[in-house]
Parts: sequence; C-alpha cells; structure tokens
Amino acid sequence: MAETADVAVVGGGPGGYVAAIRAAQLGLKTVLVEREHLGGICLNWGCIPTKALLRSGEVFDLMHHLGEFGFAADNLRYDFKAVIKRSRRVADQLSRGVAHLLKKNKVQVIDGEARLAGKHRLAVKTKKSDGETVEAKHIILATGARARQLPGLEADGKLVWTYKEAMVPQAIPKSLLVVGSGAIGIEFASFYRSMGAEVTVIEVVDRILPVEDAEISAFAQKQLEKRGMRLETGATVKKLEPGRDAVKVSVELQGGKAETITVDRVILAVGIVGNTEHLGLEGTGVEVERGHIKVDPYLRTGEPGVYAIGDVVGAPWLAHKASHEGVLCVEQIAGVEGLHPMDITKIPGCTYCTPQVASVGLTEAAAKEAGYDIKVGRFPFIGNGKAIALGEPDGMVKTVFDAATGELLGAHMVGAEVTELIQGYVLARQLEATELDLMHTIFPHPTLSEMMHESVLDAYGRAIHF
Repeated sequence: MAETADVAVVGGGPGGYVAAIRAAQLGLKTVLVEREHLGGICLNWGCIPTKALLRSGEVFDLMHHLGEFGFAADNLRYDFKAVIKRSRRVADQLSRGVAHLLKKNKVQVIDGEARLAGKHRLAVKTKKSDGETVEAKHIILATGARARQLPGLEADGKLVWTYKEAMVPQAIPKSLLVVGSGAIGIEFASFYRSMGAEVTVIEVVDRILPVEDAEISAFAQKQLEKRGMRLETGATVKKLEPGRDAVKVSVELQGGKAETITVDRVILAVGIVGNTEHLGLEGTGVEVERGHIKVDPYLRTGEPGVYAIGDVVGAPWLAHKASHEGVLCVEQIAGVEGLHPMDITKIPGCTYCTPQVASVGLTEAAAKEAGYDIKVGRFPFIGNGKAIALGEPDGMVKTVFDAATGELLGAHMVGAEVTELIQGYVLARQLEATELDLMHTIFPHPTLSEMMHESVLDAYGRAIHF
C-alpha cells in the first residue's frame, strides 16, 4: 500500500525534522521516514548529550576552584555512571520532544529505512514490511553522516572509540589519546581532561582547531595546555596496536621524530563522511562527490524532485546549518518569495571546550587572501569587569572589518560563554551592519558582551577600557 504526500523527508535529524515541520506549516502533506532515532545523531549522540557531559566537566572544574569564591569542600569526587545517565536522559527528553512537535504539526512519521525507487517514489523497509512505498512530488534526503574511518586506524568500539563509544564509556580512562583537533576532538579532550584523564591530542596540521582564526587557535592551545593537555601539531598517527587493556600508538611528531605512546583508550575524530549508501542513487541524476551529495544553492540535486540537506551535502557539518537548509529547501519548494541561498560565511561555528571558541565569517588570513584591506580589533577578557567577577579572565574577542566599507567580515572569540555571545556578530553580518552601527549600539553593563563593543572600537583606535 502506497502513502502519498507532497513532501517526503528521509531522515529525522535537525535538518530532516525541521524541514518536515516547515513543510507542514506551509500546508504541504508531509511524510518523514526515520530508521533509528528522531533528532538524529546531533540530538541523540552528538550536540546535545556531549554538551550535557561538558557541563558536568565544567561543574567539576569549578569545584576545584571553590577557594577563589570563598567556599571549601573536601574529598571532591563524582559518580561517573550518574554523569552518563544525565547525558542520556537529556537526549531522551529532547527526542521525545521532537516526536511531539512532528505529531503536533501533523507530520506522518514512518519508522523505517527508505531508498529511491523511481520517479517521485520511495521504497520503505520497516519492521513489519519490506514492501511499503511513499509517493511524493518532492523528496528530501537528510540522511546525515557518520565518523570517518582511516585505513589502518579503524575503531574497534572497545579500546579505539568513535564519538559514540566516547559518550557512554564504562569508566573514565586514566590516559587518552585523541586523533584530530577539530570541534569534536577538542570537546572530548576537554571533557575527559576535566574528569581527570591524562589527555594527548594529535593533529596533522600545524595548529589545533584549524578552521578557526590562527590567533584564536594559538590562544586556545595555550589555555588547554595550562589545563594539562599535551597537544602535538604537525604530527601523524602511523599505527594503532590495541592490546588487552591499552593501545600502543606510533606517532611521527613534527620534525620527523618517532614516538610510541601507550594509552588506555583512543578516540578517533578525523572527520565525517555522508550517509549516501543504500539510498537508491544508482541510475539517478544525483551526484556524489567525495562522500557527499552535490546540490545547487537551493539544495536541489541533479535529479528532478530530489533534494538533499544537512551533513550529507558536506561542510560545515553543523546542526544549525542543516536546519536552515531544511527551511530554505522547503520554502523554495513551496514558492516562498524573497529567499536567499545559503551563505556559509554567515554560519556561526562553536566549540564547547574549556575555554569555549566561537566564530563567524572570514578569519584575518582569509580576509587578506580575498584581497581586502582590513582593520582588526581585539579586546581581552582581563579588561572586562564581568569576566573578572565571574573568575573567567582568560579570553579574547577579535573582529575583522573591511577598511573601505566598514563591513564586519569576521568575528572570532575564545573564552567563557563565547558560544552564546557570537550570535550578536552573526546578526550584525546578517543585517549588513557597519562598524558605525556597532559602535553606536549600547551594550549593557556589566556584561561579557561589552567586549564585543570594545573590540569594534579597537579596530578603529577608539577602545576605552584597554
């Protein structure tokens, strides 16, 4: 028996479920097919549960500095099973919330695995049947991505972990090596260090957090090293040798020196690859390039009536980017006027390590490479009253402007709560604010946000408090 719909969405992650809800709001009959968990990897095994873990790590870090705030406590300890249980409980609560939202918006949800089966048709395999079909004029592929495996460095789920095993360990390892220093790798490194593990991070390029502004990366590295992490950049993992209870890691350090590091566990965080297999793409106009589906600026594939959004279409691999693409794709289908294609320079990036890192737009180097004559402003956390009162004096805010027009080209931050602050600069870029607009904006006192104002002023030689 075939279900009919205006829009069929394959995948219920932050791109898919948002696309389905928006389609329903626009009056389109919508079916969503999800094979595992509503909310996808982000909600169940990524963004949300990792932030719950990191929050526990932050609390434990703070407990070790109680004396600075006039408190004292002895025998500090944690119940690791309770830490993990809380993380899973948070994820489960939000997954149920997604199910409620879909039901509220009258989106039909099918628990199953879907693949293209001809023009405007999906074949769906469920627990009850292999022969269900969905017919829809528009099909949106939102199948997400999975951890990348490198030849010879595969995860075994026991001693060598992907992000999934790293979120539900049986105990905190005494020593840990993380391969890769992007957001995922650094967040796990930060959490496990907070919980007491000895942490080493191996990064193949010459700095950690390589997509960030170089100055911010360098500042973050110093702060992470102060916390006791070992960070090796320009280094390569050559071999993993899992034993009974430990892993021998052969590493080539910067300069060619070889070293063998023995640790209890290894986390592989070397990127992700799109889930493009088993979708029935063979014989269609859908193109796959380097593990991701190719789309135009409005998320259309080469096959009429088939679209793709989220991690399956490539970087940046961010939940909020997937959600925005879902809305953009559906509104284009519905004929909504005034739409703008995705501009990745307006997508904020956030890393929830300690200290946090956040950014939007061009780095200083990228702006110069693009030919801009630039003005750069900086302001340190140590010059901000709220940061000092919070006991968070380590950090900085950096802004990059087009000297000719005053356009905010990029903003980059490292320090406490910058993942919340960055949205002010995201809004400024979206509204095409100039340096004068930002200078004339009144920021509340005492807040961390005042540093955003001061950084703008500094770019033009007008900083007051530094």
